[in-house]
Amino acid sequence: MSTQAGATSGNGAGRGSGRRGRTAARTRKAAALLTAAAAAGAVTALPAGAAEAAPLPAYSFDPSAQRIAGAASSADAKPLAPGGTYRDTLKKDGKLYYRLDLDTSKNTYVSAVAVPKPGGTAAYGDGFRISVQDGSGIECGYQDVNFASGEYVRPLAAYARRIVHPDVSGCQEAGTYYAVVERESDAASTPDDWELELQHVTEPLLTKNGPDKLPESWPSGTPAPLAAEQKKRQGGNGFHDAVSLDKGEWRADIRPGQTLYWRVPVDWGQQLFTTAELGSSDAGDESVGNALALGLANPARGFVDLQTVSYSGDPARTALDPQRPVDHKNRSAYDTGTSGMRFAGWYYVTATLNPEIAEEYGDQPLPLILRVDVTGTKQSGPGYAGDPGIFQVTTDDREAAASGATGAEAAGDSTMAVVAAGGLGLGTVLLVGLGAWTLLARRAAR
Repeated sequence: MSTQAGATSGNGAGRGSGRRGRTAARTRKAAALLTAAAAAGAVTALPAGAAEAAPLPAYSFDPSAQRIAGAASSADAKPLAPGGTYRDTLKKDGKLYYRLDLDTSKNTYVSAVAVPKPGGTAAYGDGFRISVQDGSGIECGYQDVNFASGEYVRPLAAYARRIVHPDVSGCQEAGTYYAVVERESDAASTPDDWELELQHVTEPLLTKNGPDKLPESWPSGTPAPLAAEQKKRQGGNGFHDAVSLDKGEWRADIRPGQTLYWRVPVDWGQQLFTTAELGSSDAGDESVGNALALGLANPARGFVDLQTVSYSGDPARTALDPQRPVDHKNRSAYDTGTSGMRFAGWYYVTATLNPEIAEEYGDQPLPLILRVDVTGTKQSGPGYAGDPGIFQVTTDDREAAASGATGAEAAGDSTMAVVAAGGLGLGTVLLVGLGAWTLLARRAAR
């Protein structure tokens, strides 16, 4: 930071003029310091009312993600390494190829989170498709996701898989495969590019394959409401900093157009039940369709469920569909929800508030209540032939859920600590600058 020290030499002819010159220089120096600090921390220096017009928080991408350029042809595709996270850009009607070098010792999951620019519009069916294909273009697995009936954009997540199993006929050889991400957009939809967050994870095979038939009966009833004290736990801005939850009633505030992320550990044999309720508002009574979108993604970021509810100023509630208990055998189901509950680990709950709410009720946060219940007795795993990695629930995971740690904090990510330290330092600089300005102004007056 420049302090312009060379301008304060004080070459006046008399003692009084020298003192005045030094005082003026100090004043200019303090003003420069304060101006620079205020420019760096404009958000922290805003008056309370200005927060209403502040932009929505951006999606929180994993800071460790590597930049990669998806290819227009499979022949030019760059590899996605197992365990890696990547960033790319997907244009309207774009189709991108990534290379996967796979053996026969693990199952493979490749996920994509598509992040449109806020404020865009979408037509019915707009979204993207992700697939894993072999060298002949045969799809090993795929998933399509879209904005459903909502006319506004929001982050979308989906995954594709390649499973190694003796009962599967295709995609069983070791070799080169491709992850393909293809965007589908209506001509009238916003043409902005979408940012992508890609992740490649693997799952060990079983030491012994058992029967895959699902039981015909399962506990599909919704459990009795929890009698729990409501606690504040604001959601994160992406999968990377999703805020951990355990069973209970949780309060957050959500702005129009905002998407919040939480994560809940669900072990083998357990079920997750989630309800979201928008609090009432006295700012109007106009009805807004698809006002709140409540979504669920599994530990590999695969789509599991999405429910919406309208809002007219009164309390509005929606709930995720009851799903089968987490079981390795669920992957044999054709139903997306059941198939998605295929492994233990962190399940991600998302909530998006329709930006149209701002037009009818003002750009103010609405209160949001999440009621989370995890039922069922923990069971032993399916017998993996290696380290389950993210497909398990550990003691540390349960402690993170109880404390509300974000995914970044639980992983030892230092980003949040740096931001916090920077915010504290900036606040100190502002206070010191204001004090120096006041002191020097008084000296100048004397």
